[in-house]
Amino acid sequence: MRGIVLALLVVPFAVGCGSDRFVVKTQVGGQVETRLDVPPVSVSAGNVKPVVVQNGPSRVAILDVDGLMLNTPFVGPLSTGENPVGLFREKLEAIACDPCVKAVVLRVNSHGGGVNASILMRRDLERFKERTKLPVIACLMDTATGGAYYLASGADQIVAGPATATGGVGVLLNLFNLRDLMAQFNVIPQTIKSGDMADIGTSARALTEGEKAILQAMSDEFHKQITADVKRSRPGIANNNAFDGRIFTGTQAKALGLVDHVGDLDEAIQLAAQAGCGGLNARPGVVMYRRANDPARSIYAVTPNIPLQGAGLLPNLPGLDRSKMPTFLSIWQPELTMEKLGGK
Repeated sequence: MRGIVLALLVVPFAVGCGSDRFVVKTQVGGQVETRLDVPPVSVSAGNVKPVVVQNGPSRVAILDVDGLMLNTPFVGPLSTGENPVGLFREKLEAIACDPCVKAVVLRVNSHGGGVNASILMRRDLERFKERTKLPVIACLMDTATGGAYYLASGADQIVAGPATATGGVGVLLNLFNLRDLMAQFNVIPQTIKSGDMADIGTSARALTEGEKAILQAMSDEFHKQITADVKRSRPGIANNNAFDGRIFTGTQAKALGLVDHVGDLDEAIQLAAQAGCGGLNARPGVVMYRRANDPARSIYAVTPNIPLQGAGLLPNLPGLDRSKMPTFLSIWQPELTMEKLGGK
């Protein structure tokens, strides 16, 4: 049987307005089978600029947060995206410098992310509100859980769809004991360390009770801080079930006080316009802040933020590459391999 030769040829080149693209050619048996152009979204395309996606007499800015919230660059060969924390700050600054903006819609579609990244983004949002005095309405899309809900709770009002998955206010750290798997391949760790806890969390062995206690105390501290911040922003939440990590539909979340309205993005935009433009009922204008190689043609435009180089031929085994795992997470994570999407 003739063997199949698979090759990927990646060639960067410039097209259009000086933006970069990647040409990807898949070669099988000496013949090119497919060709794919992947436009990378990166800071090389220049600063974010306002893009009008809906005309109207007022100006409401959509501040979009899509994908995992990790303080790490989503970059590399075949990747599309950039550091979500840095991009969030840049968009906030652009909105603050736009005198035409009268209100902001924080559009969130994310499972959550790193605890520290979520806290950084929430603090930036709070400072933005204090500095600009602009009303901020959060709109929860398909998913807004963990750190994503934590960020949204810093808004003045929250709108969620009836089928939105939200909540998930908890903290987790996924660690894996791969000792038996390593032994099957005759991989025997030979650790030299100074300090009993220097290799805490290693995948080469099981956690000791002392190590579990240390990591649990850290997780509890982070969870306590997140819970306190959410309660400070939304004092009407009295049910402790809202903070045990479970998720809710939009209607369930409204009953618990996690959100204020069950609606869609258009209703969130109307609420923002009414709050920032003195009860304006007309269809408001909407702008998004995007780079030149990141087009937006409607209020639902999503910035790609996926490190495609992680989808290779090798199996994606959770915990195998510990150095690339995120740290403590505030996230709803039903799929273990999701932690690899951060590209860390």
